[in-house]
Amino acid sequence: MLPTRSALPLASSVLALALLAGCTAPAPAPTSARDDLEPTTSVSAAVGQEDEAPAPPPAGAGLDYQLGGAYPPPDGVTVVVRDVTDSPAGAGYDVCYVNGFQTQPGESETWLRDHPDLVLRDDDGEPVADPGWPDELLLDTSTDTARREIAQVVGAQVDACADAGFDAVEPDNLDSFTRSSGLLTRDDNLALAALLIDRAHARGLAIGQKNTVELGEDGRALGFDFVVAEDCAVHDECGDYAAAYGTRVLEIEYDDEPDLSARLADACARGVSVVGRDRALSTPDDPGYAFESC
Repeated sequence: MLPTRSALPLASSVLALALLAGCTAPAPAPTSARDDLEPTTSVSAAVGQEDEAPAPPPAGAGLDYQLGGAYPPPDGVTVVVRDVTDSPAGAGYDVCYVNGFQTQPGESETWLRDHPDLVLRDDDGEPVADPGWPDELLLDTSTDTARREIAQVVGAQVDACADAGFDAVEPDNLDSFTRSSGLLTRDDNLALAALLIDRAHARGLAIGQKNTVELGEDGRALGFDFVVAEDCAVHDECGDYAAAYGTRVLEIEYDDEPDLSARLADACARGVSVVGRDRALSTPDDPGYAFESC
C-alpha cells in the first residue's frame, strides 16, 4: 500500500498512452500459472528488446522514497523511487512507481469510461473500491482476458518508465486480492504479475514485489528481482522478505511508528537499503517532511 497515493495523480499523457495501448496493442500470452506462460523471449521479441537479466538495486545503498514529489536526493542516496510521472533522479539507480492492480486516484472515471470490464464489480454490479483508499478501484484480475487487457494498459506505463531512463519498476497493490471480499484470488494477481514481470524484463527493467509478505518465496520464483517492503520491522516481516530476497530489499520505515532509529539500525545491520520517511512522503519544503537514514 502506498501511503500517499492522493498526492500522485497520473499524468494525462501517460494515461492516454496506456489506455490507447490497452485498446490496440497485441496482448501477450498470460495464464494463471507462471509455468504455463510463454517464454520471456517471445515477449521480448514482441517489444523489440533483447532478453537480458536486468540488474536489481544495489544492496545496502542509500535509499529515498519520493512518491509525494520529486526533489534532489539527500547526500549519500543513490537509489531513488519516483512516480512514473516524474523524471529519474539520476543519482545512481532509479525505480519507477506504477499502480499495477488498482486505479490511480482521480483516474477511476477514466477506467470506468474506457475500460469498464477491467474494473472489479461486486454482486450488485458496483465497482469495488479499496476500503482504505476509496478513490482507487480494484482492477479485475479474475479472468485471462481481463489480465491480458490490464497488462496492456499497465504495460504502457512500464514502457514509459523504460523510455524515461529508469532502471526498475515497482507495480503497487499486488495484494489487492486481500481487499476484494473474496472476488479475487492470490493466483489471479500472480498471473497478472507474471505478465508485468515479462513486460519489464523485456524492456530491460528490474521489477520489484510490493509488500505482500504472504507470498513467501513465490514472488521471487515468479520472477520479481527485489522487494519493496513498508514497515516490515513494525509488522515483524523483515525475516520473511530476507528468506525470499536476501539483501535485495528496499525497506521503508515510517516515523509515525515507535523506535524509528532502532528499526533503521537493524536494517542496516542486515545489509539492506532502508530509509525512514514521514507517512505522507512529503517534499523538503513541507513542514511534515522527515528523512532519516543510518
